[in-house]
Amino acid sequence: MSLPIEIALPGQVQADVLALPVTDPVELAGDAARIVEQKLDGRLARLAQTGELKGEAGRALMLHLGGELQAPRLVVAGLGPRDEVGLDSFRTAGAAAARAARSAGGTIAWLLDESLQLSLEDQARGLVEGTILGSYDPGRWKTRREDGRRPFERIVIGTAPNDVLRQEVERAGLVAEAANRARDLANAPPNELTPAALALHAARLAEEHEHLSGGGLGPDEISSLGMGALEAVGRGSANEPRLIVLRHEPPQPARPEVVLGLVGKAITFDSGGLSIKPASSMQDMKGDMSGGAGVIEGIGAVAALGLPVRAVAVVAAAENAVGSTAFRPGDILRSASGKTIEVTNTDAEGRLVLADALWYARREGATHVVDLATLTGAMELALGDLYAGLFANDDEWRDRLLAAAERSGDLLWPFPLHKRYRRYIDSTYADLKNSSELRQGSPALAAEFLHEFAGDGPWAHVDMAGPAFLERSRGDYLDQPGGTGWGVRLIAELATSLS
Repeated sequence: MSLPIEIALPGQVQADVLALPVTDPVELAGDAARIVEQKLDGRLARLAQTGELKGEAGRALMLHLGGELQAPRLVVAGLGPRDEVGLDSFRTAGAAAARAARSAGGTIAWLLDESLQLSLEDQARGLVEGTILGSYDPGRWKTRREDGRRPFERIVIGTAPNDVLRQEVERAGLVAEAANRARDLANAPPNELTPAALALHAARLAEEHEHLSGGGLGPDEISSLGMGALEAVGRGSANEPRLIVLRHEPPQPARPEVVLGLVGKAITFDSGGLSIKPASSMQDMKGDMSGGAGVIEGIGAVAALGLPVRAVAVVAAAENAVGSTAFRPGDILRSASGKTIEVTNTDAEGRLVLADALWYARREGATHVVDLATLTGAMELALGDLYAGLFANDDEWRDRLLAAAERSGDLLWPFPLHKRYRRYIDSTYADLKNSSELRQGSPALAAEFLHEFAGDGPWAHVDMAGPAFLERSRGDYLDQPGGTGWGVRLIAELATSLS
């Protein structure tokens, strides 16, 4: 159920929590801030002088009031330095306030600051996204809560309403909630979220939207289409693989000739197969389906927003397990494209399932393709938990993705594709191999492997190993370990740019 978001002038709505964003150092420059400070008889300025109130990004202070304002509580949330304020500053302030006020819940009403360079529409968007993402609770499987947490029931943006602002906050709320649903999928335990369960989730999502249809291929269909790579990865598990397909067909597409192809890796649990992973942190390998989660909820957001963009999502779902029927190093697989693949590492399984999924997306008419995958640990070593790596075969498509990333907050950093990387995956026995014995360029060679299956037309590969599933707080609006919903906001912005 969507969280209600309203727009009303300050003072017109009773709230459980009033929230005020401030810069560092605290200036109280906006009209709303000055009115609050006047009603509090200079209390905020005194707290700033003593150092109890700071405007640093990610910091928030909650004050209990005695009737001075139309709320029993005031949260003051930091934006960071005034000359550095942007969308992410407001997302982080929104999350900080949500954390500070989580014992209150109910209605949170945000004040805006017209003295800043950032538009009121972008301020509101960032605060809505941050409040929703920051109030996410990964402990949905707990039977008891002892932290006094209460959910927010409504967000109010305290300013004069207008159609543009209303559209912006409704969109922000919808997309942020879709990202949180993707987080639920990534955080779900692997005994619960099997490939079949993920396919069922996608089918139910399709039923919610008029122009979104859902289907999928089971083991027999996968085999009949010759998807030997996807079939092999899922062979060792009792939980058989699925190829999940969702299609968005709006009645009046803005560009009928364009079909956005969204391809996702969804390894619902990755043991590494016979090339087994170390036991340390293996429990986090339930998050190896984060790319697929982002694609499923991303196309769901496209449908919910009513964007006039044709799109097809193809998600390869499998469990990479150890068993008597598991595929082996040394096996040679035949992909749906007809190309043969020598397996040299069963823990390089993501690129195998994506090979067949990319082929299928082109078969279904995708003209512009992007795949999302938690593919290489080396990418996380390179970029940490903030940026995902981007490889593309088309400059215009790459630049469109980079612009969507900057706007969405799902950040990308471009890496090179070069034909000389192809030598890393040359095989003596087959058309190519799935990994290299050289400890060099593993994200690039993985991208070059996928390039072999990307088909004709613009294609991009996103290696989201770092920001998709966190081990610890990122220090901004994503402060919970586990899934982040990465990719949902990117897809929404990318689709918007095509509409």
